[in-house]
Amino acid sequence: MPDPAAVQSMFGRIAVRYDVANRILSGGLDVWWRRRLVAAVRQGNPRDVLDLATGSGDVAFALARMLPKETAILGLDFCQPMLDQAEVKKAAARDRYPNVIFRQGDGLALPLPDASFDAITISFGLRNLADRARGLREMRRVLRPGGRLVVLEFSQPHAWFRPLYYFYLRRVLPRVAGWMTGDRAAYEYLNNSIAEFPDRAALAAEITAAGFTGVEAEPMTCSTVALHSGRKPAD
Repeated sequence: MPDPAAVQSMFGRIAVRYDVANRILSGGLDVWWRRRLVAAVRQGNPRDVLDLATGSGDVAFALARMLPKETAILGLDFCQPMLDQAEVKKAAARDRYPNVIFRQGDGLALPLPDASFDAITISFGLRNLADRARGLREMRRVLRPGGRLVVLEFSQPHAWFRPLYYFYLRRVLPRVAGWMTGDRAAYEYLNNSIAEFPDRAALAAEITAAGFTGVEAEPMTCSTVALHSGRKPAD
């Protein structure tokens, strides 16, 4: 499992160049993936949304653009330099996102009361938790009964696509990202964390084991990414 201090330090080092690197390394697909996540959240008409591992705030801002203006959105992350970037982007938007606030917090011990959100999103952050089962239980705790969890995360690609995909991850991505950010080691960690992450079925089983019901997993982009969702039981 990831070491929290090492992960926090890594994201702090690459925070300033994080968004640009994501766009280039994903070929812009990260924007489309987030839109799919937000569309899934929007179906439930939530009043309060928690975006965990919010990073530089892209998902929180996308939620604010696509949900009603009265929807309260809290972006939570344990890496302050990433949150600093989110605040810079919010300030640059000139009051476009008054319903979005950012706060530092640990996904394994959420500084939030029980049953306080209608929906929780986490985008490419579940992989970085030191204890996924504990993190998922915390998410269940702060959801209201009937609330929805939506997880966007890397997955294991279709068999026919694996050779090309892993060549890109192991040989191309660290070099390009290292040149862009000056921190090749950070993207070598990314490569390893993706390769070791469960496939759709295994992650769906983990979400179910944490107490969620109706768990679904939708593959995207040759199954390199998957959108998982589940609900906290209403009773």
